[in-house]
Amino acid sequence: MWLPWLAHLYTGLGVVAALAAALAVIAGDYRGAFIWLGVQIAIDATDGLLARALRVQERLPNFDGGRLDDIIDYLTYVFVPVLLLLHAQLLPQRWGVVVASVVLLASGYGFSQTSAKMKTTDYFFTGFPSYWNLVALYLFVCRLPQEVNAAILLTFAVLVFVPLRYVYPSRTQTLNGVTNVLGAVWALVTMWMVWRLPVIDRRLVALSFVFPVYYFFLSFYLDRRTRRSA
Repeated sequence: MWLPWLAHLYTGLGVVAALAAALAVIAGDYRGAFIWLGVQIAIDATDGLLARALRVQERLPNFDGGRLDDIIDYLTYVFVPVLLLLHAQLLPQRWGVVVASVVLLASGYGFSQTSAKMKTTDYFFTGFPSYWNLVALYLFVCRLPQEVNAAILLTFAVLVFVPLRYVYPSRTQTLNGVTNVLGAVWALVTMWMVWRLPVIDRRLVALSFVFPVYYFFLSFYLDRRTRRSA
């Protein structure tokens, strides 16, 4: 019975990464914070495979690994990135806390929905899937005006409530191979971009935008096609 607990322990390491990222933010080490957030993304991308391989749900039916995963995801995909944006002074000084609070509340709503509401049966996210860690990274490297950053955050916060369908990269069937290949290349480019911080290579940043543009275009196209079919 100890093997399934190892899977939950592996998932739980994400909260350690969250703490390390938060401490890095407080120390002003934003590069370190993004690296720790990247570590958690790697854990989040692989813990499900381990849990299924060890038949965790069958062997430990009284422990909800999904709830643990959601708690860690809220910390690392939402709270720590918002903390970083505030600490790095990327939001307006007078009302940046208000914008940050809107993001936290909107994502709290998103995470509190039932699994059936958050994800469709054909593996799409419903509403913007709280990729605030990635939003924070791009706002950090793009160095846009604070007011523009605030507008971008508020736009995505509104999209949490709009029932558009967003691609679940590892599970949405349409163009799954293309999505995974582009996603893997994007992950390598992004890791290199983070590793080089505080140096910011504009060409590298521009190259890294290819996958997010593809992701949103494919999501909106498939959402529109589904609505037309319905």
